[in-house]
Order: sequence, then C-alpha cells, then structure tokens
Amino acid sequence: MQVSSFATTVPEKVTGQRYVDDIFRLQVEPFLNGLPGAIFQQNNAHPHTSQAAQDFLRHVQTLPWPALSPDLSPIEHVWDQLKRQMQLCHSVHDLEVAVQDLWVHLPQDNIRRLINTMPDRFVACIAAGGGPTRYRSCTVFV
Repeated sequence: MQVSSFATTVPEKVTGQRYVDDIFRLQVEPFLNGLPGAIFQQNNAHPHTSQAAQDFLRHVQTLPWPALSPDLSPIEHVWDQLKRQMQLCHSVHDLEVAVQDLWVHLPQDNIRRLINTMPDRFVACIAAGGGPTRYRSCTVFV
C-alpha cells in the first residue's frame, strides 16, 4: 500500500466548485490517473461534501470517511505538529515557504509511527461505539 498526499494553495475561499475545478481537476485527477486502483480519501470539509464535488467524484473510487474524525486521520496530528512549529508569517508567500520547509523536514519516523497506530485507532473507535477515542487529541510525535 502506498499513502500519498500533496498540498496546494488557493488564493480565495474554497467552494465546492473551486475544489472541483482548481484542485481536483488540476491536481488530484492527474495524480490518481497515474495510480491504477488508487482509492481517494478526503476529510469531509464543506467543499468535499458539496453537490459539485459529489457529482464529480461519482466516477472516482473514494474511501468513505466519517466527518470530524481526527482520531481516524493521522494527518490531523501532522497538521497539529506543523501548526505548533509554525512561526508568525507576515505574508501568504512567507506562510507557503514556511509550511513547505516544515513539511520537507518532517521526520519520516514520525509519519511511520502515526501510520502504525492505525490498527489500534480502529479498535479504539469500535470499542467507543464510533465515538471519540484517546487518539483524538494525542500526539504520537516524540
């Protein structure tokens, strides 16, 4: 299994249609076309669940994902770590440069540790009847 992600900046508020036109069609779709059998996962943000996005994604194999589930989405812990390390930025350009630098230097051992917690996260979620788990706010980085 290969887990991949990418980031892009959008200069305006991301609506459902903008998500489809500027992000999915330009970035995600070409990426997925190069990965036969790929399964797409997103976090159910409003643009992801819009009618425009749902109509467009009808022909894309997606992984159903519960909304508001940081305990099942290790990337949320990565974003949290990046936010904590982020210095005050005075422009969008400075922010983009800072995020890219932090992302490139993120230790892969931290990512592996997060991925390795997934089986326990699923067990905890089932045990909690789908409710919050201890992973919701835990940080696996050391």
